[in-house]
Amino acid sequence: MWTAVLLACAGCYLLKLAGMSLPERVLSHPTVERVADLIPVALLAALVAVQTFSSGDALAVDARSLGLAFAVVALLLRMPFLVVVVGAAVVAAMARLL
Repeated sequence: MWTAVLLACAGCYLLKLAGMSLPERVLSHPTVERVADLIPVALLAALVAVQTFSSGDALAVDARSLGLAFAVVALLLRMPFLVVVVGAAVVAAMARLL
């Protein structure tokens, strides 16, 4: 296991070093900037989808899905972040009780 951890550390360091070694003209290209801005959003969306709709090896639509649906609607209505998080937790908890 430690071999995998050390290899992952080395890979992350080399990836960071490669990014810092790129010339400024490559990094300032509009397409590169646009992609760099969207990568964290895509990764977070993928993480939310996996954590919401998976249960072991199976696809699950349960209380977590209702909580996510509430959060999406609350965000579309521009509610404060605390209301979104607490409301989604309450909706998921109420769905689990039923």
